[in-house]
Amino acid sequence: MKGTDNHALTNRIKNLTQKDRVRAFLLTPEEFPYNIEVVAENLRVPWAMEMSQEGKLYFTERSGNIKIIENGVLLPEPLITFTSPFVSRGEGGLLGMAIDPDFSENHYIYVMHTYTSGGKVYNRVVRLVELNDRASIDRVLIDEIPGGLSHDGGRIKIGPDRKLYITTGDAGNARLAQDINSLAGKILRINLDGTIPEDNPIANSPIYSYGHRNGQGLAWSEDHILYESEHGQTAHDEINRIVPGANYGWPVVEGEEASEESGFMGPIVESGDVTWAPAGITFVNQGPWQGKLLVTNLYGEQLLVMTFNDEGTGVVQVEPWLTDEFGRLREVYQAEDGSIYLATSNRDGRGGPAANDDRILRLVPKIS
Repeated sequence: MKGTDNHALTNRIKNLTQKDRVRAFLLTPEEFPYNIEVVAENLRVPWAMEMSQEGKLYFTERSGNIKIIENGVLLPEPLITFTSPFVSRGEGGLLGMAIDPDFSENHYIYVMHTYTSGGKVYNRVVRLVELNDRASIDRVLIDEIPGGLSHDGGRIKIGPDRKLYITTGDAGNARLAQDINSLAGKILRINLDGTIPEDNPIANSPIYSYGHRNGQGLAWSEDHILYESEHGQTAHDEINRIVPGANYGWPVVEGEEASEESGFMGPIVESGDVTWAPAGITFVNQGPWQGKLLVTNLYGEQLLVMTFNDEGTGVVQVEPWLTDEFGRLREVYQAEDGSIYLATSNRDGRGGPAANDDRILRLVPKIS
């Protein structure tokens, strides 16, 4: 597959059946380069996770809790439990989370959650302050992001520029994605205090890119290039390279329909007629998968390992791993020691949960 261009790869994906596609680049199980450990189980739809400088793993549960794993043990009490006006309905609830780069000094954690106001459903991003494994809301950074039973987006990440990036879905109203006066169907970028960066592509606006249907993952490459995972309407799921101010086409076009000729930014790879439902993504900077993009799949129930071309403008190889092993996979995170954490999402109303779901798994590189 080395040297295969993006168009040829997408055509190959399109021409394969679901069963054949998930096996297309799969190596034998003996070659899986990580040992798998179960870190926590019996969780309620873990959604996002991140590790502090002190080595504690924080994660959100869509039902409204933030919990902590310390030294491999799940602490019995949550860091915080969100209450009214917080709501957890459909795809909404407690979603993305990011830990401040200076957490050891300021103890700030950023989260996105769904809430109701005036009979309407919205999403907002708040800053928490932690003290002795307990947290409280310190400040609302951005609110009244349109929400609903579906397409809430929800991923938040702090970029290499120390800005906060936020994916928002179209909230089930596709036309909002093209409306630059709406926060729905966008990637937003704000300062860590909630103000708008002066170098945003639209003056006095938090909008960084638009025309998105339901962005679920954000990750930066070693070259500080931002990528996003996004759900298509029916298949045609996307991995996008994000350009400030660019329009990614939804609902006018989707998948490969977006192109330079159409005036919209197209994906670097899409799933064709197969549904991945890509969620969390991360680049690996060490170990067996160094330099590759990991993409968790909900509907696809697998972990995709993507190899990019040298320019980062196309995907030259897609390797599915863990297919049908743990069910729906929502989040992926790489720790500083090179281990990789995965969160399942089998209790989100669309999976077939096992008795011990949901779980957080740890992939530890095998020693050769």
